[in-house]
Amino acid sequence: MKRLITLSYRNKRLPPFSCEFGGRRRRVLDLPLIAWLTVIWVLLWSSLHWANVLTGVVVAVAVCLAFPLPQVDLGLRLHPWGILRLAGFLLYDMYTSGVKVTRQIFDDRPHRAAVMAVPLRCRSDLMLTATAVAVSNVPGGSVVEVRRATATVFLHVLDADRPAELDAARRSVWRLEELTVRAFGTPDEIERVAAPPPTAPGTGEQPGEQGEDA
Repeated sequence: MKRLITLSYRNKRLPPFSCEFGGRRRRVLDLPLIAWLTVIWVLLWSSLHWANVLTGVVVAVAVCLAFPLPQVDLGLRLHPWGILRLAGFLLYDMYTSGVKVTRQIFDDRPHRAAVMAVPLRCRSDLMLTATAVAVSNVPGGSVVEVRRATATVFLHVLDADRPAELDAARRSVWRLEELTVRAFGTPDEIERVAAPPPTAPGTGEQPGEQGEDA
């Protein structure tokens, strides 16, 4: 027996937070859009009453059915456990990196900065942007450029005196990429970040080996 209404968690082909109406002409409704239209309807009436809310839902559904939008999958998935792991790692990394940068400020020894290229495993615009934002939030390094064609981020690091520091910066970017994808990526992207990181550009070395400035 066919279901009249199918939610997105039952059909992985549907966009997240959506539902599909069965019948002769199948229609997909975006639940966040319906909620937003309902909020606008209630604001127009300037009264938070159950009748206004119910009427707003009916009007929103009718508008979405009468004027359906094309299905657009942004490639965003929400994985609660992955989001918690990413938030925990960011808080820990921000603390340890902040302590490290503070020590460098009060250290009399000069430090040599560098810009290095770090290739990523995911090529989608969403994951590239999310990874770049996560990396830039950590003190001690900032993304100065993202090359979409090669899925490469160019990272400015403050401490490049030793090859081991550069290698640690690369591994930190790859770790943040993995956590970001496991928090918001699609199954294909999660499978991609499960593979070993690519060779560091300009060095010909695999992760874990000592690298040079890019």
